[in-house]
Amino acid sequence: MSSANTHPNARAMERWQRVAKRIRVPLGFVVAALYVFELWHRAPEPSAIAWSLALVLPGLWLRGYAAGYVKKNRELTQTGPYARTRNPLYLGSILIAAGFAVALLSWTVAIALAVMFFLIYVPVIASEERFLRATFPEFEAYCQCVPRLLPRLSAAKIPAQRALDWSDQTEVTSGNFSFALYLRHREYNSAIGASLLYLSLLFLRPALALLGHGVR
Repeated sequence: MSSANTHPNARAMERWQRVAKRIRVPLGFVVAALYVFELWHRAPEPSAIAWSLALVLPGLWLRGYAAGYVKKNRELTQTGPYARTRNPLYLGSILIAAGFAVALLSWTVAIALAVMFFLIYVPVIASEERFLRATFPEFEAYCQCVPRLLPRLSAAKIPAQRALDWSDQTEVTSGNFSFALYLRHREYNSAIGASLLYLSLLFLRPALALLGHGVR
């Protein structure tokens, strides 16, 4: 009976993953348009912009830090931030998105971002975990020690040898941060994007108002 219930659920998740891949970019444009609309109707407060940095900067750091460790599809990364959370890149993105919602003081943007994460990234994470589970035998044991999203306070102790038995836990000495990997993944684009968004917060509304006066 349990297998009969599992297969329909798995098929439904696979269908939604395909839908999520199709709507990810259009939905991103919708959220971006909503952001500009809110910015036009709501002048950002300097204090809110300053407070947003408390979320955006850690989010950028986490994404950059994770990008210097992950070797996608080649190995199961378990060191660096991956010893605390299985999805540091997505966690960093959440922090950055929450920071810009704070910068606008907009519940509308915050809810739209939360809905986008639920509709897009939840099925994407599920799809990636299915791939990792099928590709790396040690993934199940890794899941038992490291949470999916919210990080553990201390880094998980990973065995020196990649084995299914995690009972003999010792610190891994390999797997250091690689700036070359950071560049290969082009994670600097996140910092560039965040900088452009802050420029929009500071100058887009005055620029549009100036253009409006010029047309008149």
